[in-house]
Amino acid sequence: MNVLVMIAITTGILSGIWGWVAISLGLISWAGFLGCTAYFACPQGGLRGLLISTLTCLSGVFWAVVIIAGSAMRPEWNILGYLLTGVVAFLMCIQARQQWLAFVPGTFIGACATFAAQGDWRQVVVSLLVGLVFGYAMKNSGLWLAKQREKQQNEAVKRTVFTETKGSEGS
Repeated sequence: MNVLVMIAITTGILSGIWGWVAISLGLISWAGFLGCTAYFACPQGGLRGLLISTLTCLSGVFWAVVIIAGSAMRPEWNILGYLLTGVVAFLMCIQARQQWLAFVPGTFIGACATFAAQGDWRQVVVSLLVGLVFGYAMKNSGLWLAKQREKQQNEAVKRTVFTETKGSEGS
């Protein structure tokens, strides 16, 4: 079995557990899956990838709150919301010049989750954070499982190649 199959196995198991955790804790299950997605999509892996995807998702939540709050200042001026969205989208992209905020999709994931949750940013933040941890666990437990499987296969090959033979041919 290859690495992808191992990640699929651990992701399947942990996705089921996430569903139970989300319901048990009153979290937004789809927002948690967006957190998982952000970690999987981040070009950096490991703890660095977890930190980058966390920071960008949280910045997206912040930017969404800015748009929501700014648009609410003068709701009768629809154009204000559109202009604010354009300016903030620019800022969401330009912030990627900072290495810890360089994962633009994570920023948009956080913002979209906040909009979809109708501005309930507290619930979104907790759901995203737990989801990000689950995403980290899904991918890295699959990688660990694949590594263990590879070790077993290598040991099996060594045993078959280097088996002791008693006697010799012709004896």
